[in-house]
Amino acid sequence: MSAPKGNVLIGQSGGPTHVINQSLVGLVETARSSAGVENVWGTLHGFKGVLDEQFVDLGAERADVLETVAQTPGAALRSVRKKPTREECERALSVLRRYDVRYFFYIGGNDSAETAHILASIAADIGYELFVYHVPKTIDNDLRGTDHCPGYASAARYVASCFLGDNVDVRSLPGIKINVVMGRNAGWLTAASVLARTHLDDGPHLVYVPETAFDPYEFVTAVDSVYKRLGRCIVAVSEGVHDAQGRLFAESKEVDSHGNVQLSGSGALGDKLAALLKSQLGEKLRVRADTFGYAQRSYFGAASPVDAAEAREVGRLAARAALSREALCGTLSIVRESNAPYRVSFRRNELALVARETRPMEASLLAGPHDVALPFLDYLRPLVGDLPRPARLSDLPVARR
Repeated sequence: MSAPKGNVLIGQSGGPTHVINQSLVGLVETARSSAGVENVWGTLHGFKGVLDEQFVDLGAERADVLETVAQTPGAALRSVRKKPTREECERALSVLRRYDVRYFFYIGGNDSAETAHILASIAADIGYELFVYHVPKTIDNDLRGTDHCPGYASAARYVASCFLGDNVDVRSLPGIKINVVMGRNAGWLTAASVLARTHLDDGPHLVYVPETAFDPYEFVTAVDSVYKRLGRCIVAVSEGVHDAQGRLFAESKEVDSHGNVQLSGSGALGDKLAALLKSQLGEKLRVRADTFGYAQRSYFGAASPVDAAEAREVGRLAARAALSREALCGTLSIVRESNAPYRVSFRRNELALVARETRPMEASLLAGPHDVALPFLDYLRPLVGDLPRPARLSDLPVARR
């Protein structure tokens, strides 16, 4: 195929991450150095910006500005949660044709991959040569076909750091602490809390993820057992925990444009769990619950160096794959070659592999109804990097007089 000299358009979609802009800058720096590209543009608010023709000139940005943006959390192009209809995808394609966009890159999760897949299919149907590439990102780490997702390691680092803090806090003033962590269908981020276990009696003492059915009776019994043994208990729980029939423990009537039940930003789950413990174990019990919320994906200083480097690289490689005209569409996957030393490679995968479907934690990474297995720690540690190591006094006793 002889390459038409066309324009590049880049969008960001879904929940932002600490390193989503690394992928954006990787795309920009690679695309604007290509002889086959006339302009490199960004669409504000993702797919919505395409329909509204809200484009910005990324090719005109200074290199130092781009580098600073790369190290900034949040979606620099602003994001969107939108599930477009086929008619909207057809309208979007007519906009892309009018602007002579030949390369469209969409940075996002599985819903974003589905949008890219639909757009690529319509372009193929009408014979418009459009290279559509999904660039992966999600703190949920639930994309199929990849060892891990850009954005996950940094969010995991933040979650583990919060539990490190809770360990010293709850040891200072004992009680029961419940932390609700993002994770609708997969418990990858909640499970990262176990990196906070520095000392043998450190929490989280109990970890509940959507991959296992949540039993309120088992929860109360397990908390009571830990509390009686240690005088304190720290719990990590995914926002999407549900019973054996799939019913969420904390129901919500709100849904987003993709039909997903709204879970983030509400303290309902933590409050319900705290109330349950008090009703069963005693109203005077010191129980506190926090919902971590958006800080998990946007906290400055939480970025993992490995995560930042890999996020930049998937952007670069997506641009190279499209501009080399290797295939009309695709997504980038990370393949772990070894753990010690940690080494990965990258490959193009089919869009259909990641569109819509999610990847739960494998059974081999879980240990019973409220913990994770050691192989998960081997999987996660190289991604997150070194964490602070809390110190303790020796508590050397003074002889009584």
